[in-house]
Amino acid sequence: MPSAAIKKRRKKQRQSERLRLVTKKNGPQAVLAAAPATKPHDLLNLRAAPFILLVFITSLVFYQALHNPFANYDDPDYVIENESIHHGLSLSTLKWAFTSISHANWHPLTWISHTLDWRLFGPDAWGHHLTSLLLHVANVLLLFFLLDRITGQKLRSLAVAGLFAIHPINVESVVWISERKNVLSMLFFLLTLVAYAYFAQRPTILRYLLVAFTFALGLASKPMLVTVPFILLLIDYWPLQRVHGRTLPSEAFPVPQAPPWRLILEKLPLLLFSVADSVVTMIAQKGATALRPVAKFPLKDRIENAIISYTDYLWKLLWPAKLAIFYQHPSGHLKLWLVAVCALLLAGVSIWIWREPSRPYLVTGWCWFLGTLVPVIGLIQVGDQGMADRYMYLPAIGIFIMAVWGLAELGGRIPEKMRAYALAGVAVVLLAYSTVSMAQVRVWRSTTSLWTRVLEVNENNATAEVIVGSDILTNAQAEGRQYSDAALVHFQNALKIDPKNSEALLNVGADLQARGKVHEALEEYKLALQYADDAVIKYRIFSDIGSAYEDLKDFNTARDYYRQALAMGHGRDTTAFVGFARTFTDEQIQQVKKTLASKPDAPTYFQLGQLEEAAAYSSDAAASYQQALALDPNLEAAKSALIRLNRTAR
Repeated sequence: MPSAAIKKRRKKQRQSERLRLVTKKNGPQAVLAAAPATKPHDLLNLRAAPFILLVFITSLVFYQALHNPFANYDDPDYVIENESIHHGLSLSTLKWAFTSISHANWHPLTWISHTLDWRLFGPDAWGHHLTSLLLHVANVLLLFFLLDRITGQKLRSLAVAGLFAIHPINVESVVWISERKNVLSMLFFLLTLVAYAYFAQRPTILRYLLVAFTFALGLASKPMLVTVPFILLLIDYWPLQRVHGRTLPSEAFPVPQAPPWRLILEKLPLLLFSVADSVVTMIAQKGATALRPVAKFPLKDRIENAIISYTDYLWKLLWPAKLAIFYQHPSGHLKLWLVAVCALLLAGVSIWIWREPSRPYLVTGWCWFLGTLVPVIGLIQVGDQGMADRYMYLPAIGIFIMAVWGLAELGGRIPEKMRAYALAGVAVVLLAYSTVSMAQVRVWRSTTSLWTRVLEVNENNATAEVIVGSDILTNAQAEGRQYSDAALVHFQNALKIDPKNSEALLNVGADLQARGKVHEALEEYKLALQYADDAVIKYRIFSDIGSAYEDLKDFNTARDYYRQALAMGHGRDTTAFVGFARTFTDEQIQQVKKTLASKPDAPTYFQLGQLEEAAAYSSDAAASYQQALALDPNLEAAKSALIRLNRTAR
């Protein structure tokens, strides 16, 4: 009697024989028809798996950001001290959002996003971080959906989306609250591409209007999206393969082809959107402090820096080991041979790609990278930075597409027994990128760690030296010390790098004034004023000069400088106003002191204490009240004032 195992084996053999006969008679389709139907919930799980995986790995890398505070760079101006977003979403807020060109940009949807966050979370940074993280997750999922749908390559699309999700160069865009415009504009950018893909499949007016609408929302989030018409032409070439006579129609996502002139004509209305947004951006930046470095950096230096930046961005994508929030512009320190090597590298890659028509993904990816960086590559300089990690949030996708499709093609050529090792290598790289990203998220945990990191990767960075010094000084003042030797070292380092750094000169002057060296402080202040081109810095310089003359008892001159500071205006900062008002009290104090010098008595000392207390000279006021009590121990008003001062000091 045959055993159960033998019976089972014979049954499998009979099933295999029947399958062979069915295939021979009716073809493979009959086998598929005879196969057991896939259960709906199994199919749903299969389709949902890539999305679940992407959400998991993205959240795993970035969840720590929820514990990070606001950054001290832009976050105060954009969110914490921006009263325009603190009043909730009202008609006046909407009007301000759509008409404001503050911070040298027009991005009303970004302002609305910050307004909603403030309404929901107030000054609690975790909620603002949560919104940015959710937007990044949405972008990752949209990118996968788009690529999978129009290329039919699920694994490759998953790899591109995974790289975009966890690559360290994208950390800055996700964890920096002020960069909400990056993750928000990317959402509308990807929605524009999705809408365009379906328009290409069946061109109708309604579908085109949807493309235009999502594109307009993207521009209203960040003007960097002016390159979208260019991107649409690229995906016409590949992967949509719409260009008649250039490529065969796509099998993965069939769309009708059209001649090149028609495809270009199709983008002209969208190009008008880009032109209009560019004009608004130029108006916003005209005369703004953000554009003043254009004259500071000669055109030759800006072109050379742009060439080097392109290659630096490529290197950071491959080896993201030295990432920081701020890279000092290298103007005046660029080596000609290095510029030449970088230019040859870019030209060589471009020529090689152009000569590879059988790999259209290379053309799309490379032109995507080069083109989307144009608005921020520094030819029109905005700010003092030479480059920025956040600028790669969109351009990096082009390189990820090139890398993934290229490696997949290469993997098809290697022996099958080696493919497991190749996949293991890819997994190690992704794990390494994730580890670096998590470490980079932790860098944003405090002002000190954020800017100390800048000095570690970019030693000759005057901006970082000033900010680290200011942070040390702020901590010292919180402990009751008015100056700090450690902070002064950083300010002096900044001046060694850039002798015309107005903020460093201002801080050195403030240090000297705190040490009682008022005349030396005035020299530093006036030198800083010569080089200052920022309204906020000028306001601080005028205020500090007024304070220095106040210390010298030259009240008329002090008032003149306070008036100049007030003419500059600086939002909620009341330093100049308080100083201006205090000068009148100071004059009264001097007059009372002259009276006391000739005729000391308790009531006059009490009057002096009141004036000093009103001028916020608390220690002097306490001394005056004590002197009054020494002359008249029964002066109850002096006793009460002294008790009040001591209670306030505690």
